[in-house]
Amino acid sequence: MDKIVIEGGSRLAGEVTVGGAKNAALPVLIASLLTAEPCVYDQVPRLADIRTTFKLLSGLGVKVDQQKWLDGGEGLTLQAAGVHKLEAPYDLV
Repeated sequence: MDKIVIEGGSRLAGEVTVGGAKNAALPVLIASLLTAEPCVYDQVPRLADIRTTFKLLSGLGVKVDQQKWLDGGEGLTLQAAGVHKLEAPYDLV
């Protein structure tokens, strides 16, 4: 598709909520390894790849507080102050 044509005599108005994108969220979550400070994320999509990333990060020693996220809310927090492992489990990568 090269273009979208909108026909009509009425002006469009309103709001659209844009959800989080998996392909953007995964590298951002992994970037939490770069700091010992807590990292708080909103609008993280609820997908299997995201849950696998949580398992991967937890296995490395990152504290993953995902309870609000699992309950349908926002405010996912990752903190990599306790990283004790530098090699990811083969079954998760």
